Amino acid sequence: MSMLQEFKTFAMRGNVVDMAVGIIMGGAFGKIVSSFVADVIMPPIGFLVGGVNFTNLALTMKEASGEAAAVTLNYGKFLQSIVDFLIIAFAIFMAIKIMNSLKKKEEQAPASPPPPTNEETLLAEIRDLLKQK
Repeated sequence: MSMLQEFKTFAMRGNVVDMAVGIIMGGAFGKIVSSFVADVIMPPIGFLVGGVNFTNLALTMKEASGEAAAVTLNYGKFLQSIVDFLIIAFAIFMAIKIMNSLKKKEEQAPASPPPPTNEETLLAEIRDLLKQK
C-alpha cells in the first residue's frame, strides 16, 4: 500500500473527520467567546473597577536609554489573560451545565413501552387459552 493510500485511509476514518470538525467548531466558538468577553463582559467590569485597563499595568525593570527600549514586566497582560480565561471557563461551564440538564430531562421523560412482538402476542394468547381450560 502506498503512502498516499495509507494517508487517505487514515484521514477518512470517522474519528479523524469528527475531530477535525470539532477543532474547526472550537476555533469558531473561541472567537465568539473572545468577542463576548472583550466587547460585552469586560467594559462593565472595567467600569465597575474604575476604568482600570489591566493590559497597561507593567513594572519597569530598566528605563529606556538612547535607542534601547525599556525593559518591562507586563504583568497586566497576564492578569487580563487570567480574567479572560476565568470568564471563558465559567461560560463554557454554564453551557455544559445547561446541556446536561436538558439531556437529563430527556432521559427522565417516561418512554412509552414498545408494542409487544409477534412472539409475545402469541405467547399471551397461548397463556390465555391455557387459563380457560
